Amino acid sequence: MIRRPVIGIVGNNYLVNDEYPVHASGQMNCVVVSEVMNCIPMILPANPNYSKLTELMDICDGFLFTGAQPNVHPEEYGHKPTEAHGKFDRDRDQVSLPLIRQCVKHGQPILGVCRGFQEFNVAMGGTLHPEIRDIPGRQNHRMPPDGTLEEKFALRHKVRLEAGGTFEGIFNSKSIMVNSLHGQGILEPGERVIIEGLAPDQTPEAIRIEGSKGFALAVQWHPEWNANKDPVSRPLFEEFSKAAYEWCGQSVKIFSN
Repeated sequence: MIRRPVIGIVGNNYLVNDEYPVHASGQMNCVVVSEVMNCIPMILPANPNYSKLTELMDICDGFLFTGAQPNVHPEEYGHKPTEAHGKFDRDRDQVSLPLIRQCVKHGQPILGVCRGFQEFNVAMGGTLHPEIRDIPGRQNHRMPPDGTLEEKFALRHKVRLEAGGTFEGIFNSKSIMVNSLHGQGILEPGERVIIEGLAPDQTPEAIRIEGSKGFALAVQWHPEWNANKDPVSRPLFEEFSKAAYEWCGQSVKIFSN
């Protein structure tokens, strides 16, 4: 009998009340892994002091790179930090970026969401814009400052999907409706980063890593919200789950040595 896959949820490192350090992740991320994917969620501390990333890859069967308030530090893609870049989490940068590259190399399933989407691009050599709404012709993709969670995570714009692409196959549609809670976005796509989904203002919203040996997809929206019922969110996590179960079913882990 195959055990349930373990999905590593890369956590965030931050201060509570500006003084108490914690490692954490949003509850919705654990719920979707448990209830929609039927996998075991495991929050991984954003701590760069792992002796080897392959230790994490041997423990987990897939990784979810979630959204977060802190952004990828611009030094990771050759830019200088500015006030517009906001807060940073250098510990998470040092775990997520090389972990994405290793998973792509070995075919271990990975899914990126919001900041995770941006991490995919930076890990593959791409760059980010600190404030998409400042680009001429672009709309404001940020989370509404006021309102209930339902209002903040409400569907806000369409995403047009590449005909015949991976995402069209998952959603069985050429166009989907998504929420929008991000300020940054892709400026230059990284090597092997294939953009398969665009917002009406041409902001990249869905990407895959070309030539990856396994599931390696990322989206700029937050599919973890209402994932049990949402016709877009659920099939995305179901496909991720299938990939994790296939990986988990291998008789020998390739990282054990």
